[in-house]
Amino acid sequence: MVFHDEVEIEDFEYDEATETYTYPCPCGDIFRISKEDLMYGEDIARCASCSLLIRVIYNVDEFVAKEEEAKKAKAGTSNLAVN
Repeated sequence: MVFHDEVEIEDFEYDEATETYTYPCPCGDIFRISKEDLMYGEDIARCASCSLLIRVIYNVDEFVAKEEEAKKAKAGTSNLAVN
């Protein structure tokens, strides 16, 4: 598999509504990868308009731990709001 580029996860934009990370593609569209894909160790972002692929550079273990911690913090905030 040939990649157009390798891009750090920190360089992607994150959309909370769709839980998707995006990065500009040279064709004018965007590369996309979902948070769920990243949680499962997927590291290939695809552009829907062309055949280019990029590899997402990230540490899957750190990513999963960070997401689980954020989920716990959010649950804690929700419980405080109910009380």
